[in-house]
Amino acid sequence: MGQPMFRVITANLNGIRSACSKGFLSWMTDQGADVICVQELKAQETDLSPAMKAPAGYQAYFHCAEKRGYSGVGIYTRRTPDTVIAGLACPPIDAEGRYLELIFGALSVISVYLPSGSSGPERQAAKFAFMAQFFPHLARLAHCGREVLLCGDFNIAHQEIDLKNWRGNRKNSGFLPEERAWLGQVFAELGFVDVHRRLRPLDQEECYTWWSNRGQAYAKNVGWRIDYQIATPGLGTRARAVSVYKEQRFSDHAPLIIDYDL
Repeated sequence: MGQPMFRVITANLNGIRSACSKGFLSWMTDQGADVICVQELKAQETDLSPAMKAPAGYQAYFHCAEKRGYSGVGIYTRRTPDTVIAGLACPPIDAEGRYLELIFGALSVISVYLPSGSSGPERQAAKFAFMAQFFPHLARLAHCGREVLLCGDFNIAHQEIDLKNWRGNRKNSGFLPEERAWLGQVFAELGFVDVHRRLRPLDQEECYTWWSNRGQAYAKNVGWRIDYQIATPGLGTRARAVSVYKEQRFSDHAPLIIDYDL
């Protein structure tokens, strides 16, 4: 018998209460995942039901935004972490609840939610500011001596294969040259691995994780791949299977599930 897989799920919920009303929590607890990273909670901890805070078999940790009904990240885990780190020690970023890290011995699991710049120049500037602040932190993580797994909504499609209408989106937030180059540096310069893409190379798939609510984007699979599991090389090479769960819709994103042989 081989070792059991270490299953990790990441999901942008676009409102944890909304997603749970659509069955996310019961689905999640049925998956046998060891860790589930969630983003865009749109809630404070006081808004969450006991089941959302402690579903059967799991502990939960959250980093909520100061603004009600906005942003926020969380991690559900079967195992108690050694250390919990909420935020990046940068007040403008931390006020929006965008970073949560759990350390389990020689492994860090991080739930991260990069800003969207699609609502206008001010938010795009905030996104660029986050990226500038985050890159040196990623560099430190790359050399921290632990295996690191970043899970979350990066709000960036890296390559043309990662969105359906790439030609029409070259000047739009999420596919700007500067954003794509930044993510390219995370992989090429810092050595992180885009685990989904390692398991499913460029000659495959129209496998997206987010679809606009406009038109028939979901029905026609006019999507973007902006939700990632990004790992240090040692962990990235241990990934064995990847899937995007689309049988039920909990939000405008789909959960990304990856199994690792640890």
